Amino acid sequence: MLLLPLLSLSALWGFVLNLTMGDAQSLLRANTLYQTLGVTSIDLGLQLQAERARSAETLTTRKLTTALGAQRARTDRSVTDFKLAVMEAGSAVGDDLRRPLAALDSALDRLGPIRADIDGGLGSRLAGLNDYNRILDAIFALYDHLVSVSDLELFQQAASLQAMGMAREYIAREHALIIGAMADRRLTQPETTAFTEYAASRKFLYARGLAGLDVQLRKPYEEVFATEPFLGFATMEARIIKTGAPPLPSDGWNQAVDRLTSRLDQLGSASGTVLASRASEAATSTIVKTSIAGGLGLIAVLSSIIISVRFGRRLAGELAGLRAAAVNLSQTRLPDIVERLRRGEDVDVKKEAKAIKVSGSAEITDVARAFGSVQRTAVRAAVGQTALRHGVGQVFLNLARRKQGLLHRQLALLDRMQRRTHDPDRLEELFRLDHLTTRMRRHAESLMILSGSAPGRAWRKPVPVIDIVRAAVAEVEDYTRVHVENMPPGALDGTAAADITHLVAELVENATIYSPPDTTVQVRGDLASNGYVIEIEDRGLGLSISEYSEFNTLLGAPPEFDLTDSDRLGLFVVATLAERHGIKVVLRRSPFGGTSAVVLVPRSMVTEQAALAAGDGKAELPSRTRKKALAVVTSGTHAGLPRRVRQANLAPQLKEEPAEPESRGQERPAEQEPRPERSPDEVRDLFSAFQRGTQRAREEASEEGP
Repeated sequence: MLLLPLLSLSALWGFVLNLTMGDAQSLLRANTLYQTLGVTSIDLGLQLQAERARSAETLTTRKLTTALGAQRARTDRSVTDFKLAVMEAGSAVGDDLRRPLAALDSALDRLGPIRADIDGGLGSRLAGLNDYNRILDAIFALYDHLVSVSDLELFQQAASLQAMGMAREYIAREHALIIGAMADRRLTQPETTAFTEYAASRKFLYARGLAGLDVQLRKPYEEVFATEPFLGFATMEARIIKTGAPPLPSDGWNQAVDRLTSRLDQLGSASGTVLASRASEAATSTIVKTSIAGGLGLIAVLSSIIISVRFGRRLAGELAGLRAAAVNLSQTRLPDIVERLRRGEDVDVKKEAKAIKVSGSAEITDVARAFGSVQRTAVRAAVGQTALRHGVGQVFLNLARRKQGLLHRQLALLDRMQRRTHDPDRLEELFRLDHLTTRMRRHAESLMILSGSAPGRAWRKPVPVIDIVRAAVAEVEDYTRVHVENMPPGALDGTAAADITHLVAELVENATIYSPPDTTVQVRGDLASNGYVIEIEDRGLGLSISEYSEFNTLLGAPPEFDLTDSDRLGLFVVATLAERHGIKVVLRRSPFGGTSAVVLVPRSMVTEQAALAAGDGKAELPSRTRKKALAVVTSGTHAGLPRRVRQANLAPQLKEEPAEPESRGQERPAEQEPRPERSPDEVRDLFSAFQRGTQRAREEASEEGP
């Protein structure tokens, strides 16, 4: 419990220390970069500006001068010094500088081809100057990454000085353009446009830079801008933009620009030195403050660890005792009380909810008393919940019994109405009502099963499996879609027949509900070594693997019925009935993509009584029971008795149809096709007509008298 706060405190101390040290390292890195890359890149920029001005004259006169060659040599030495400075910077060159350095190296590699084009007189004057401008743009892009310091004030001053330096570059671009134009006394239209853009950019950068500099760094620039060189330069600059013509040699353009750029270069170097000194001082101050704060923080952390360890040992002992008492309460006492309540035993709350005895600080004893209160509340809640469930179960049972009694009376009334009715349409309606009543009786029995009781229907003798399956199918709404296949003879314990019928009916109804209405549901059965298997298969969409696993878990070990989970009422009923009789029910995916429910009735519930063959009447009994039956049987009666098949026991010779006497002049009639078996509806209509005829005969006989 105490380790997490200590770890958090240590991590926070380390984070703050690393953050402040990171700021100091950032400032020191910025100073190192300025002393190496910054100084050499500034000199490189100045040399490139000078070479650009000399090249402008050559582009105009098309004559190479010794001054240009000397300047190119100075530029090459500056390039070499810059590359050595990059190597000297070493680890100070981070990932943020690698891209601009690579761009600058690529631009410097273009310096040779640019010089070759100038020497060969290729390209225009403005195009040659723009080639140098691109190299200088790469240098200023490097400057932008050199001023990445964490100190906001230093960053603002460095960015402002960067703007002032870029403005100095635009003055140099104007100068290079005018030097070339003064040689042939003209400015082309593109050059005039470029000069106007340079002047506008220079004014904008000076305004932005002055606005960001503090008083110490801004005052020297304001003094320079008030001197005659800058004012004269600005006047000539405005005249060039207005007239579009270069100044005359007598105007003193070169002298004004040389004096102005010299002052600006000195001022830029001095300002950079001041800013580097500030960065070094800030880094040193930050390191000192960080060292002091880090030392004090380390002392505080170590003290906290020592105190916490001593306090934690004592608290751990007290918590161990409380934990042992709580574990005994949660894993032994409360489960035992709940189990006793489930068995229906009476529980004394005061006696069972004893107080937890622990020793230690006031906080530990308070927690122990709280656990005791929780224990009493849990026991009371368990007792109340058990009473509530028992009451709900009794309500279910009473309602189910009342409903079941009414339904039995309704079935008897429907039976009498069917016997007195002769109209086929009326009989069909009564049959549908009888079917609905049968389904309602099954729902009433479901309530009795969920309440923990058993239905009242039971048989003393074994019941054939085929009768159980047919009774289950008769209790399903969409029974016409259910096809019962041939089943080997077998009978199940009569005391469990009603429950097995209910179980199979629930599974068959689920199969009809969760499958398309134009498909059939197959019900088949077979004897197995460990019992009798009944399989219900539909052709619906099936379930996922996780759903099959979840439902099979519920069917294998049914939990206590939850009143809020009414969507799985049928599964709870099936699971309860299966657990009551030791029946195993498994759901799995069928080969047709639907669901197949497999019901395995244990061997102890399967009797050796000869059962009826299932299906279309062509199946035979097993050899061990065929002698007791001396006949082939089809579907049995409602009582399980075999139905006699005409001429089944006659000799083959006697089964032949007698020959018809041939009439004179007549041909022997062709062999008649066997008459198909009557459907249940035809049989019902036939017996209804027979019943009406006998009743009418009795009425006529009573009217005639003795």
